Amino acid sequence: MYEIKKQIYLDLSKTQKSALCNYLRALVKKSPDLSVDEIWESFAADEKYYLELNCSRFEFLAELIDEDCFKADTLKYLKECKKYYDYKEKQRPIIEANKEFEKKKRKFLQEVKMSKEAPTKKQLYYYDRLCKKYNIEKIELNSKLEARNEIDKIITEHAPKRYDYLEEDE
Repeated sequence: MYEIKKQIYLDLSKTQKSALCNYLRALVKKSPDLSVDEIWESFAADEKYYLELNCSRFEFLAELIDEDCFKADTLKYLKECKKYYDYKEKQRPIIEANKEFEKKKRKFLQEVKMSKEAPTKKQLYYYDRLCKKYNIEKIELNSKLEARNEIDKIITEHAPKRYDYLEEDE
């Protein structure tokens, strides 16, 4: 897509070219179900309409929009954008799988790090309070991971069910 940008709209300034390319790319992204020709037709019709009303964002297109070279350049760029977004859509499952893998990897590395660090004072205090509350014999906690797991285990085993009153009615 970036190579095509260098080859098209040679008579436009950098700012004009950039604005037009960004707008066209957004059109392609917004309407992936339309063909390149349909996107061109829609763009050309919209621009002609706005030029007639004197409220176009691309006033410099007034004399260019009907030229064949402008149409050819625009169709080239639209085709490249379409290819780019189609490729990106095909890559989506791979990207999602990589994200999921990275998420699991970060979680694993965090647990490895926690297993090597001593438990915090808050964890120890909370664990002591839970043991007293539920009359559980304390064990020595050697790491943050072990403390977290023990606290979770106590809470899941001894925490009251939220909907006990519903079960009694049935």
